[in-house]
Amino acid sequence: YIEVTRSNLDQVPYRYIRKQTLANCERYITDELKEMEARIIGAEERAKKLEYTLFVDLRDRLKNDLKRLIDTAQAIGALDALCSFAVVAKKRGYIRPVMREDGVLTIEKGRHPVVEAMLPARSFVPNACKMDMDKNRMMILTGPNMAGKSTYMRQVALTVLMAHMGCFVPANKAEIPLTDRIFTRVGASDDLASGQSTFMVEMSEVAAILRHATSRSLVVLDEIGRGTATFDGLAIAWAVVEHMVNTQNIGCKTLFATHYHELTELEGRLEGVKNYRVAVREQGEDIIFLRRIERGGADKSFGIQVARLAGVPQPVIERARAILRQLEQADVNRTAAGILQNKTGAMQGGFFDVSGMRVAERLRTLDIQNMTPMQAMQALYDLQALLED
Repeated sequence: YIEVTRSNLDQVPYRYIRKQTLANCERYITDELKEMEARIIGAEERAKKLEYTLFVDLRDRLKNDLKRLIDTAQAIGALDALCSFAVVAKKRGYIRPVMREDGVLTIEKGRHPVVEAMLPARSFVPNACKMDMDKNRMMILTGPNMAGKSTYMRQVALTVLMAHMGCFVPANKAEIPLTDRIFTRVGASDDLASGQSTFMVEMSEVAAILRHATSRSLVVLDEIGRGTATFDGLAIAWAVVEHMVNTQNIGCKTLFATHYHELTELEGRLEGVKNYRVAVREQGEDIIFLRRIERGGADKSFGIQVARLAGVPQPVIERARAILRQLEQADVNRTAAGILQNKTGAMQGGFFDVSGMRVAERLRTLDIQNMTPMQAMQALYDLQALLED
């Protein structure tokens, strides 16, 4: 339309056709504008019709060669993937893995392909991994948060996956066993839409692993049981370890990261379990993460030091240290050795002998969910006194 103000209405040509009247102006159209409007409005519809006609024509011309086109696309896709493998292997110094059928996994100076690419050159700390189907089926990995437990476990899983893809792997040497599946339980979160809590999601994933894993599987478990009460979580983690390492149940290669140091008691008691830790160095109140995996279990979690590094206020840190000293006096961890049960059903250790029956009865009556930390600590002192009596 052509818009004309009221002061200029007397100059409007006779061939203008009034379209709309507004407060301060009037709008007009002409035969030429009406014709242009029709062409514009119809242009999109005509374009779509023309596009569909061309599409149908192309489809009809190609349908006789469809199989050849699909085969060509798949070949180009495979070639593209292989070229990517070759480029990344050359650029980052990957090596050709040896595939084995005896279940032995050997990685020397292995690296995480993604983390390594994000760090400055040669700054990633490589680590080895040695597992088999006999005495080294399960690795219990302990150490503080941020030390590198998750990175280590994921790099092992990624190395196995890359080898099965036909890609070279980030290591100095790699012997990879034929693996039917890789199962992971890492970093669960709430599923609010279906009403599942973090712990429920975690347990669902664990249940799926326990149902479907075989002796040829590789399983990565990170912090099983942390989403519930401490003793409940420890009990679940302990039972999962026992079930998975047992060759009559699963007996697969498993990397199990945990803060439950009681699980390190399983080495020497369950065949196939070995303890490893992430090395750290203490400097006064600070800790330095060495990112190196070594044999043995961690003797503490350094949780307070990590909280300090994260910026938790100093008064809170000091109070946490005081509470920790009081809790350590209770020496709860010593009871862990009495949990393991032998084949005949007798307990190793004396946690539930005759003199401990009173302690067991007292434990049954404790309302743990509603106790304060101080009440829990006093209850532990009372139980200790009962044992001494």
